[in-house]
Amino acid sequence: STLVAHSDCSSSAVWSTMADKAQLQEAIKTQGEVVRKLKSEKASKEQIDEEVAKLLQFKAQLGGDEGKHVFVLKTAKGTRDYNPKQMAIREKVFNIIISCFKRHGAETIDTPVFELKETLTGKYGEDSKLIYDLKDQGGELLSLRYDLTVPFARYLAMNKITNIKRYHIAKVYRRDNPAMTRGRYREFYQCDFDIAGQYDAMIPDAECLKIVYEILNELDLGDFHIKVNDRRILDGMFAVCGVPDEKFRTICSTVDKLDKMAWEDVKKEMVNEKGLSEDVANRIGEYVSMQGGQDLAEQLLQDPKLSQNKQACAGLTDMKLLFSYLELFQVTDKVVFDLSLARGLDYYTGVIYEAILSQTIPAPAEQNGADEAAVSVGSVAGGGRYDGLVGMFDPKGRKVPCVGVSIGIERIFSIMEQKAETSSEKVRTTETQVLVASAQKNLLEERLKLTSELWNTGIKAEVLYKKNPKLLSQLQHCEETGIPLVAILGEQELKDGVVKLRNVASREEVDVPRADLVDEIKKRTL
Repeated sequence: STLVAHSDCSSSAVWSTMADKAQLQEAIKTQGEVVRKLKSEKASKEQIDEEVAKLLQFKAQLGGDEGKHVFVLKTAKGTRDYNPKQMAIREKVFNIIISCFKRHGAETIDTPVFELKETLTGKYGEDSKLIYDLKDQGGELLSLRYDLTVPFARYLAMNKITNIKRYHIAKVYRRDNPAMTRGRYREFYQCDFDIAGQYDAMIPDAECLKIVYEILNELDLGDFHIKVNDRRILDGMFAVCGVPDEKFRTICSTVDKLDKMAWEDVKKEMVNEKGLSEDVANRIGEYVSMQGGQDLAEQLLQDPKLSQNKQACAGLTDMKLLFSYLELFQVTDKVVFDLSLARGLDYYTGVIYEAILSQTIPAPAEQNGADEAAVSVGSVAGGGRYDGLVGMFDPKGRKVPCVGVSIGIERIFSIMEQKAETSSEKVRTTETQVLVASAQKNLLEERLKLTSELWNTGIKAEVLYKKNPKLLSQLQHCEETGIPLVAILGEQELKDGVVKLRNVASREEVDVPRADLVDEIKKRTL
């Protein structure tokens, strides 16, 4: 019975009180067999990693030969380390996104990684169960932030800010079931752009959609489309279909699953779990199958049932206006008015949208599961209008209308990393422009002196940390790391007041006067 328990309980808790070393060794043997079996059955990498981690924990408790503590070397579930190559890809993506946000006039802020628990509670609908609560550390009940939107609303209310255009890039935390190959983690970055303030209808909303369009185009991730809908149209649709008022939010969460589940399964959840009648669910089904553009908004404004609902009419009128602005922004080729789009978060009040990549990407090479032959990426950006959120925090209930978008950066990283794996192009992990090298011995001081001169002028330069490195070793370092230029010093060059500048790729060499070296390096590398 003890051996059955070890796969479900915290292994530390199960074994820490065990005096019987032989029993622990038996558990290690059994767990080793579990791991071997999973590997032979080609189970998923995540499943294997989880069982290997348990095996390592047992071994750690047993201790090394001298009774030393053996550390379990793994990252926490749903998190990962990033190597220099992966970080280079991330930086490139961040730079594209930040430059787009700045192009649209945004300034940036930052907020704490944890908030008072009450700040986050009740803002995320059924997803509230995914919030990480922290142990009480001195009288305040705290939780790790779930997204960047609620902290932003708290920041506006606290500082009495009524208009701002801001972006925020930071880590958020969700106690979710991770799917690492799909870019779903428990700790991950969000890239948010929001416009707060009282403005004429649909102008800020259209700009948010334009930003998504620009970023996805520039990242070159393949074909995509952006679904748009409106919370008021959804609520109007639920009302005319016969959904009771108190069930709007929970049915909205179920409709939100249509991108992952077939309509029949969604309908079953509505009827069996949420208590809707089959007739009501079927009426919802007729609407959520509709897609189009401005024409669909016009068609629904003539719908005998929806046209009688005040909320739905307001949403459809704004949808028509939104599409007229999107046409001016030249993005209507990628935008679809889709009545199945729900977005389950409770705080949305108007327009909602989601960007979806059309293609799948191959699973990572080390992935063993046969069901993971291709990874469906799905949604890579989402957002909408949330006019009531700031008012929830304001002592006087003053509302600040807001609209924003969040870029699903981790999913984008997954695609970019996969593209880099399959591409023959080498990813540079440093930005070094030149290596200062020597062709002869006893020139370390001269190399360090020239390197310092280059650093002082803003040139990104390196030098090998050896007194007398071989020239070949120095050139090989450049080829391995992608450094494009080598500044070679020799006794003759020092006498002549020149530096031999070598192009690593073409192997061409030219003597450059020392005074002109900085300009020549900049000309060749910028």
